Amino acid sequence: MGHGWEGVVLKLLRGRDFTFTVTGAEQVTERCRRIRLTDGGMLAATGIHPTMWVRLWFDHTGRPHQRAYTLVDPDPVAGTFDLEFALHDGPASDWARAATPGDTIQATVQGSAFTLPDPAPRHLFLVGDSASVPALNSLLTALPDTPATIWLETQHPSDHQLPLRTRPNRHEVRHVPRESGGAALTAELRSTLPDLIGDPADAYLWIACDTGTTRTLAQFARKELALPKPRVHALGYWRP
Repeated sequence: MGHGWEGVVLKLLRGRDFTFTVTGAEQVTERCRRIRLTDGGMLAATGIHPTMWVRLWFDHTGRPHQRAYTLVDPDPVAGTFDLEFALHDGPASDWARAATPGDTIQATVQGSAFTLPDPAPRHLFLVGDSASVPALNSLLTALPDTPATIWLETQHPSDHQLPLRTRPNRHEVRHVPRESGGAALTAELRSTLPDLIGDPADAYLWIACDTGTTRTLAQFARKELALPKPRVHALGYWRP
């Protein structure tokens, strides 16, 4: 399967193509499935960083369809990692539901970049949802001793069962039901974050939910909370 015009653009942007092979699968929750893969030499070639993601290519009625997924537990020595799929309607979820050992899928690495904040923050403020849990977990793993407050927007009861790599007495999780296209999450952050931030230069805010909500919260953090630009990382993970 070719990658169409998107593949051409990614090639021009020096995207690198690899083929992954499925080695196993696990149903994490009713709506989340983890697929284990070998990397086709990718990790040795690219290295790894927290929140690292790749573009997978799926067939959608004969046309190429790409979606981005965050690596879970990448192991450059073994050349393996997992991917977690939030299951809904669509070609990516259909592929994940049917994936069995030996299946292969094409992937492109382009656009993924992340550097841990320097100096290290006094406190992490992390905002996400089921789609960004793998990236959120990678941050908790990279900064295990940094206290964190986590707002997790939920759409389904099973979202409360998603495995968060939190530590007792170190990390606090606040579940916020998704309402009115992210309005409830925005209201919650506007209400609670100002009292928690403290010195803006000593905090770090990471936001990864739907594009509109992410943009609104990033503007709030920079304009109203006066967080310096390097202390806010915001990336919309999906569009409603």
